Amino acid sequence: MMNPIEPPARIPFILRLVLFLVERRLGRKLIATRILSWYPKLFIGAGIMEGLVAHDEPEVPRRLLGLIRLHTSFLVSCPFCIDMNARELLEKGITEQEIKGLQGVVALEDVPSFTERERVALRYVRCMCSTPLSFPGPLMRTLQSLFSPRAIVIIAGTCAQVNFWARLIQSLGAPPAGFSSRWPVLNLDAFAPHK
Repeated sequence: MMNPIEPPARIPFILRLVLFLVERRLGRKLIATRILSWYPKLFIGAGIMEGLVAHDEPEVPRRLLGLIRLHTSFLVSCPFCIDMNARELLEKGITEQEIKGLQGVVALEDVPSFTERERVALRYVRCMCSTPLSFPGPLMRTLQSLFSPRAIVIIAGTCAQVNFWARLIQSLGAPPAGFSSRWPVLNLDAFAPHK
């Protein structure tokens, strides 16, 4: 992994204010976000996107959105994203077996606490993160029988948003922020890009 790009020595006032508010709320310094201040348009655009993503929707509840975010983080091997996206799930009691299912160590079908809707959404996320993209007909028919078109857009958008952050953060060499360092089951080192 490359050495992280250092944040600029002078960050514009409005960006410093936004950083202060976000970092205060999260209780951590976010090097990744600070690095984006080299290009304020990207900083603002990424911030707007982050502010508008789904966090709790009647059709796609908070837990499922969190599972999608964390599963995507593991699939794209982004230690920063795993760290950030595991935080709330770990605080809400996600099990070690569920984490192993999201990591791909245990089959989704072997995690009895996952609902059918969760399993199908997570399989869809796997398809979105694979190269080349492939969406098997049976999976898509099941997805469409369990979720409305609006819910499918929310699921796809959530996965794509994590993919955006993962590619951007990893390409700039930003390290994890330390949100989940007390949970070794995440095995962040295994997902770090090789030097």
